[in-house]
Amino acid sequence: MESKPLSAKLLNAAPPYGHMIINEKWRGSNLVQCLKGSVKAIFEEELGDVDFCLSNKMCILYVSESDMVAGNSHRRKIARFRNANSGLQGIVIVEKTHLSEQYFSGLQKFVVLELGLTLLPVSSPAEAAQLIGQLVLGANKENPFCRKSLSRLLEPVVLNLVQQIPGVGKVKAVLLLQKFPSIHQLSGASVDELELIVGQSTAQQITAFFHNQFT
Repeated sequence: MESKPLSAKLLNAAPPYGHMIINEKWRGSNLVQCLKGSVKAIFEEELGDVDFCLSNKMCILYVSESDMVAGNSHRRKIARFRNANSGLQGIVIVEKTHLSEQYFSGLQKFVVLELGLTLLPVSSPAEAAQLIGQLVLGANKENPFCRKSLSRLLEPVVLNLVQQIPGVGKVKAVLLLQKFPSIHQLSGASVDELELIVGQSTAQQITAFFHNQFT
């Protein structure tokens, strides 16, 4: 059964500083236990596909090790959130362990390249709780250093993805991201724009790569 859409009243809700709204299904979980002491929880049944609502601008969709191994329901959940166009910045946190590692690359491409969402891997619920706690403390503050810190955290993920495009190595990937800082900007660049940076052959390969990803 599909989740209900995120409640409109929750979209306008801003949890008090140091608090976050948590989907009721997480009550009593190991992850929530690990969060104790760093942030305060407000449990809510009507969060739809969202697992953690950090502010009226940012939320988290969590993919556990068991979700990754069990099937594709987590992909459908993330796609529903993206297609709902709620206006929230969605961050996907994924447990990347020795059991789920074989599924990670495919999910990474799906989340970042196809859906244009942010993806952050963690090794355990304890590491996830630490990361979520840091995000909560920065979510309700207009702090440019928090934003820069998150950007630095994402750079290796995005760089790795761009290097998976045929004909693009590390040097070309860095040059491309200097001109087109996000995957969406890169995927929307014309062959002429790309050619100025990486040459005609690679520019055509990049365009073909994104065309195949999105069609």
